[in-house]
Amino acid sequence: MNFRNELKHYINYADYLIIKSKISKILTLDKNCYENSCEYKIRSIYFENFNDKVLKEKLLGLNKRDKFRIRLYNNNDTFIKLEKKSKINGLCKKISCNITKQEVLKIINNDIDFLVKSNNELFQELYFKMKTEFLKPKTIVDYDREAYIYNVGNVRLTFDKNLKTGIVSQNIFNNELETINPINKDYIIFEVKYNEFLPDIILNLIQLGERTKTSISKYALCRMYG
Repeated sequence: MNFRNELKHYINYADYLIIKSKISKILTLDKNCYENSCEYKIRSIYFENFNDKVLKEKLLGLNKRDKFRIRLYNNNDTFIKLEKKSKINGLCKKISCNITKQEVLKIINNDIDFLVKSNNELFQELYFKMKTEFLKPKTIVDYDREAYIYNVGNVRLTFDKNLKTGIVSQNIFNNELETINPINKDYIIFEVKYNEFLPDIILNLIQLGERTKTSISKYALCRMYG
């Protein structure tokens, strides 16, 4: 996958309704949505070390940084992704692969020899980072996502709602996990992702007036809270 632009804004519910009413006429909903719903649930667990390396690199705004996470959708533990998200000079790139529930549980328990024995390059890289940078699964991040797609420019517009974090457990499969909101639950994080250019038709649809973009990440919000 090529590097992509990624812009983030905090918006309120009124902003959300206005933007949604415009884009829903032109863009298509993401395939991950629940039946009879425009949203789907995302749960991720992010890797961090004892020195908060990933968080510090984010807050310092380093031009080149990576973060690893494990992600599942709609509480479906039969389809899980291991992902590495990289940022270089403001542009983002994501590499991902499938991982099983049993493999995730091994990683949580620091039983990671299977990673280096695998032919999967992302598994091997995670093993190296866990051994040399002491990365471990650290923080669970939950939210509900409403996503729209526009093929020209590979545009993806997402509304991330009800951000929560689980601060006392790394068990990503616990559907009863106690979670809390690290920010006002009425805030919505609106993300605009695209390749080389953002088509004018999309730009006109998502005008936000005085709303300013932010560089904060959902992971950073959850880590700073807990």
